Amino acid sequence: MAISSARGLLLASLLLSCLIHECYGKILLSSLQKTLQVTTSTKQGVLKAGEDKVAVTWGVNQSLPSGTDSAYKTVKVKLCYSPVSQKDRAWRKTVDLLEKDKTCQFKIAARPYDKTVQTAEWIIEREVPTSTYFVRAYAFNADGEEVAYGQSTNDQKTTNLFDIQAISGRHVSLDIASVCFSAFAVVSLFGFFYLEKRKGRSSQ
Repeated sequence: MAISSARGLLLASLLLSCLIHECYGKILLSSLQKTLQVTTSTKQGVLKAGEDKVAVTWGVNQSLPSGTDSAYKTVKVKLCYSPVSQKDRAWRKTVDLLEKDKTCQFKIAARPYDKTVQTAEWIIEREVPTSTYFVRAYAFNADGEEVAYGQSTNDQKTTNLFDIQAISGRHVSLDIASVCFSAFAVVSLFGFFYLEKRKGRSSQ
């Protein structure tokens, strides 16, 4: 019976060890403190990638106890897909395990942490696809681990969202060049037929 108990204890120890190894260094969004306040400011209407800007303001919630942000060393601000733009798109899927989360794929700013309110104005990158977005900020400790966050929307991610329209891939100058080339081709064709007709008359 003593041997059986020893085996059971060994198996339990091995299982616990495996669980600790698996979870060590794995950070969940649900485990982070929501201590940062984040707001965004944009123009009215749909924003255009490569042209329009998003102004972001962030800082620690001043109603929290002093020292709440004592471990914060850096802050990263990211553009994130809203749930409506994640539906049926596995490559944008939200996962609680941050290293596998695909919600926030575009960096807006990365700065050393400052106790004062910070602001960044970001020109929307040309690669940003057409979708509905919000902004999230993560606070990191000295080891580069996420320890807190905040976002510009509510927990359900349904408020203070904004739409971005991607670049279509066509450029005005290309359209103009295309029209000019087409016109030149038509004129050249008529010119060719005119010259051929004159040659025919001359030969008669």
